[in-house]
Amino acid sequence: MVERQAGVQFLAGAAQPAHYCLTVNPTGATGALSPLDGRYASQAEPYARAFSEEALFRQRFRVEVEWLRTLSHHPGLGELPPLAADVDRRLGAWVEGFGPEDVARIKEVERRTNHDVKAVEYYLKERLAGIGFDAGQAEFVHFACTSEDINNLSHALMLKEGLERAWLPQAEALAAEVWALALEHKDLPMPSHTHGQPASPTTLGKELAVFAARWDRQVAHLRATRLLGKFNGAVGTFAAHAVAYPDVDWPALSRTFVEGFGLAWNPLTTQIESHDALAEVFHALARFNAILLDFCRDMWEYISRSYLRQRAVAGEVGSSTMPHKVNPIDFENAEANAGISSALLEHLASKLMVSRMQRDLSDSSAIRNMGVAVGHSGLALASARKGLSKVRPAPEVMAAELDAQWEVLAEPVQTVMRRFGLPEPYERLKELTRGQAVSADDVRDFVKGLGLPADAERRLMKLVPAGYTGLAAELVERHRPA
Repeated sequence: MVERQAGVQFLAGAAQPAHYCLTVNPTGATGALSPLDGRYASQAEPYARAFSEEALFRQRFRVEVEWLRTLSHHPGLGELPPLAADVDRRLGAWVEGFGPEDVARIKEVERRTNHDVKAVEYYLKERLAGIGFDAGQAEFVHFACTSEDINNLSHALMLKEGLERAWLPQAEALAAEVWALALEHKDLPMPSHTHGQPASPTTLGKELAVFAARWDRQVAHLRATRLLGKFNGAVGTFAAHAVAYPDVDWPALSRTFVEGFGLAWNPLTTQIESHDALAEVFHALARFNAILLDFCRDMWEYISRSYLRQRAVAGEVGSSTMPHKVNPIDFENAEANAGISSALLEHLASKLMVSRMQRDLSDSSAIRNMGVAVGHSGLALASARKGLSKVRPAPEVMAAELDAQWEVLAEPVQTVMRRFGLPEPYERLKELTRGQAVSADDVRDFVKGLGLPADAERRLMKLVPAGYTGLAAELVERHRPA
């Protein structure tokens, strides 16, 4: 039976069926139209479990069963007494054991009804008849419901499951792995670049920590977002409910029912739940993807500059003609899939919030791609983690490059000059360094001629590019996850 816990976060775990019904070929079917069901089928399997059409039927069946159970326990519905204990146990077992055979029968019924939600209703009634359930009482299956009452809860539960059981573990694992590397290399000096040009040095750890902290923020936003659910009839007025049982507090019952699934109740809707919370989740996922894409491009650059080296995998080929190549294919794959995911998520977020009058059917077709969007993001996460596992820093490469970039010390020198009121510090350093190769002797001779206080001059004379990383290491340590 659905837990009656109001205020549960939408990502809280819920009881799951004993098994999932899938049509995925884990070896990657070559005849599949989508790469999620073909080339990447084995990687996308957790998303198929949550978002496939079979998963949608599973959630619809669950909602229909729980509504019948809820009605049977309400004292105001005298025509539907509490379910007998054996019937209640059977209903629970049907939900837990929902599988391919159930889907096959529902699809048979759908071929007659040409309506997938009605097919689920008829299928549940059919099963109830098979155990001798009273035919009149069976009419309380789908009582006063519109299809969208069933569908909006089902889609929310699919997203809840897909995030909690597939996407979030990957996202949090990636952030944790990057944090671990950030802490390990917090003191490792690395050249930095702004506008593609040498800039003030940093550390590898600090740069990695930036991405991990950004991801942590988006994950926190996702976990704080409550998915909404409605259960209020044809156009959101409880009209049929109130005519049939005018003395029942239908809004209160609806709220209890929706919150029992760990969702937040939306009391004011048209025929459809407005999908604003779905859009919030999709936008957060798209932001996570954008950070991931940014990360992958930087990792690609670090590899191309040899700051990071890739581990060669035995048997892999990097080029059909250049045997030496070890390509950053995992980061490239992640970049591609993150982009595809975000394109779909952005469209769904804007499209689903708009519907003509009380409802049009365009949302039904669009929302079926929810799993495709989340699945591509999941592929991107897996690829990025795989790529990350293959790289290691090359300190000697970074050190050699930094040792040739003495011009980056123009910033601290002119800043110290500003402190002590020396004339035109920026302009003088610009004349010395801009667009020119500068040596250690050039910088030190310049510093010697400034007439700075002894302590200030001594600090600048000791400074080398690799040592000019400020508080980078301290920042990583100070802002590490608790």
